[in-house]
Amino acid sequence: MEKHIDFNIAELQEGAVQEKIEKEVERIMSNVLDLDTDATKKRKLTITIDFIPDENRQVLSLDAQVKSTLAPQVSIGTTMLAGRNMDTGFIEARELKSHAPGQTYIDDDGDLKTDVGDQIDDEGNIIDFNKKRNSN
Repeated sequence: MEKHIDFNIAELQEGAVQEKIEKEVERIMSNVLDLDTDATKKRKLTITIDFIPDENRQVLSLDAQVKSTLAPQVSIGTTMLAGRNMDTGFIEARELKSHAPGQTYIDDDGDLKTDVGDQIDDEGNIIDFNKKRNSN
């Protein structure tokens, strides 16, 4: 069967449209493999070709656009503590690091920190129950 319309997207503008398609598919694959995105979220490739005829309807200009819709980065939540510093009067806000207001914690390096991550240097307030038990 003879083709009456010779139209091949891969060959348009000497392969330029196909190159754009491949570039967007690569972006989609990179987004799929990005661990900071939702694995099951749909990605989309959109190819739009506008056919713009002249006044005599014999010559058409084609305008091709290729774009992808990617999955967004997953959101990351945290908790902040906010209040007014009674000494200065300024509003202060800091990220809660200990997961409980007022609770101290030990970081990955073994340092004792306040609930907002400030280093606690005063070891005089720390009760070492092992030392206390051994001294009795």
